[in-house]
Amino acid sequence: MRVRPDNRLADVPMTPVDCGACGAQVLVRKSSWEQTSVQWTADSLARCARRGAGPSPVGGRMPEPDDALALCPQLREAIEASVHRGTLPVLDETEWSSNGEE
Repeated sequence: MRVRPDNRLADVPMTPVDCGACGAQVLVRKSSWEQTSVQWTADSLARCARRGAGPSPVGGRMPEPDDALALCPQLREAIEASVHRGTLPVLDETEWSSNGEE
């Protein structure tokens, strides 16, 4: 069986999105309405108040495992706003299949 190379990022690269609260810039790709990929840089991690502190006590408690991967509400809003403005495309199965991809 031949393994097909994954060219999705070459075809549709990740899009920079800035958080309105802290100014952290992350790279985002929405493969579908339900799936969002976020790539953090060292600078964006340092700027983000939620992610930059790492696994230290938050509000008197250690963060839950899901907290480490969660987006702050302001970054989530910035991503949603980018989708609504049309600057962050949402790639769904119908787009891929119309391009000959499956």
